[in-house]
Amino acid sequence: MNIQRSTLLVDSVHGLKFTESPRWRDGKWWFLDIHGQAIKSVDLQGHLETVLDLPFKPNGFGFRRDGSVMVGDALGRKIHRWDGRTLAHVADLGAMTVFCLSDGIVDSQDRMYVGDIGYNFFDPANQPVHTCVIACIEGDGSARVVADGLSFPNGMVITPDGKTLIVAETMGHRLTAFDILADGALANRRVYAELADDVSPDGITLDAEGGVWVANPEGRHAVLRVLEGGEVAAAVELDTDAYAVMLGGPQRRHLLICASGSHNPVEIARSPSATLRLVEVAVAGAGTP
Repeated sequence: MNIQRSTLLVDSVHGLKFTESPRWRDGKWWFLDIHGQAIKSVDLQGHLETVLDLPFKPNGFGFRRDGSVMVGDALGRKIHRWDGRTLAHVADLGAMTVFCLSDGIVDSQDRMYVGDIGYNFFDPANQPVHTCVIACIEGDGSARVVADGLSFPNGMVITPDGKTLIVAETMGHRLTAFDILADGALANRRVYAELADDVSPDGITLDAEGGVWVANPEGRHAVLRVLEGGEVAAAVELDTDAYAVMLGGPQRRHLLICASGSHNPVEIARSPSATLRLVEVAVAGAGTP
């Protein structure tokens, strides 16, 4: 296994609270600061910008073809669209999700797929449920459940041909794949990669060889490159925990890592430790996001 080292792009004194869902677009990474309640961006030189302050804790994030942003209100379990001027309500997922929205992406048809955490970070004594869903929200705001019985569906990617969705099941210790049907439904559920018990996959990003870079919070290796079938081909070791990853840069060979010393909201409020790390990799990113 190839062990790779990261460089520090943004350190912990820049006011980031807890970063998630990085996306490469227009020469920079856009990402969510969940506890900072904002959409932010950073370029390869580490220049930070607040794009939009939000009135809720966000999770699930992606771009439509017209450049507008789809973003989830995690605790309100609602989806909003921002067109650069106005933040508008799109869909209410309260009836089809349990506690909190997880990561989500927008596909090439402007459909948004978003997971249901099924776990209460604000009350960890509550046991997570293993009956979580993935919801699909159409461009017109209509929503439906397209997969169920999942264990904390988290980061997602879609292959370049638009035919396969891969989701990280954090509590299931695996990557799970689905065929994407013409109407956006998911079918033919299968295991893409079974992971070790000490790997709890969070955010993921796909490369051109089908390798999936996996953020592994609290694991011995903070980030892993996993091949279909489960082989671990590479890893990144950090002095902190990794929660999300995204391949970007001019050739999509720069791996951005969203890191933090904790995901506990109380600890984050008291002493935020979020950083952004960077690793240059051999295989370029591919697919969505």
